[in-house]
Amino acid sequence: MRKNTYLCRMKIANIELPDRAVMLAPMEDVTDVGFRLQCRHFGADMVYSEFVSADALIRSIDKTMRKLNVLDEERPVVIQIYGRDVASMVEAAKIVEQARPDIIDINFGCPVKRVAGKGAGAGLLQNVPLMLEITRAVVDAVKIPVTCKTRLGWDCEHKIIVGLAEQLQDCGISALAIHGRTRSQMYNGEADWTLIREVKQNPRMHIPIIGNGDVTSAEIARQRFEETGVDAIMIGRATFGRPWIFREVKHLLTTGEPLPPIPLDECILALKHQVEESVARIGEYRGILHIRRHLAATPVFKGISNFRDTRIAMLRAETVGELYEIMDRAAEMARKSQLAQLA
Repeated sequence: MRKNTYLCRMKIANIELPDRAVMLAPMEDVTDVGFRLQCRHFGADMVYSEFVSADALIRSIDKTMRKLNVLDEERPVVIQIYGRDVASMVEAAKIVEQARPDIIDINFGCPVKRVAGKGAGAGLLQNVPLMLEITRAVVDAVKIPVTCKTRLGWDCEHKIIVGLAEQLQDCGISALAIHGRTRSQMYNGEADWTLIREVKQNPRMHIPIIGNGDVTSAEIARQRFEETGVDAIMIGRATFGRPWIFREVKHLLTTGEPLPPIPLDECILALKHQVEESVARIGEYRGILHIRRHLAATPVFKGISNFRDTRIAMLRAETVGELYEIMDRAAEMARKSQLAQLA
């Protein structure tokens, strides 16, 4: 068992990261700058932006342009772009480069219909020549590192990732992230890491390989590193309402021991900080709407009596004061539940 992963380093181009790095996966309407900062605070080694549409960037759509906001405190940070043709992706990459992220990532994995159905994201798994042409053109167009994120293939009959990984590497990318599902699976079923392992063990691959899919605990993270040998992992949906999962994972990886439970008060403060940041950025009503998925998913309140009613009340709250009152009541119930279990 390696006790201190920081003695060894991995590199994505010129960017140095800890051995067995743990990253925040890119997620639309989730990985805004405020949440990225939270995850960095709790130990994420690198964070990714929301998906950024190449077409919207070229048209200078305000909402999209705001996604390019990068703070020095969150570095290293990656801005991820998606599109379906070479010219727009090259122009978008040049615009993104001016925002000074550490890396530009190309999204070849988003499975949703409005993206993949239009030939972008995972849709390009059905047009590999165009995928490779886009990748080569973007790599050549910018001076900062370019990486890609994709899936195993379009469907279970076309799991092409092992050969595709070599082709993408030949295009000049600096790292490759792989989600262990096909596009047809969307987010259903279990992520399959066997092909991710095969890519990593391919002697012709020399760029870092990042695994993604169903990493929901520190122990699962450790298992994925040990079973596949990947250079890094990404955590996505398991961060909802739980940005401290990065502290849990890093502690287990660096010490070999599970992290003691994070104090309830620290968890509540972290959730309230997310609320405050969201409200400050986009206003009270929209800010609360934006943060609801985190409050619905957080494990902090689970196990208290009538949690369903509490969850519904949080989702219906329309003011910060109302929301905090519900959260404080729920926290007190959770505190009493913890004490009862210890008695």
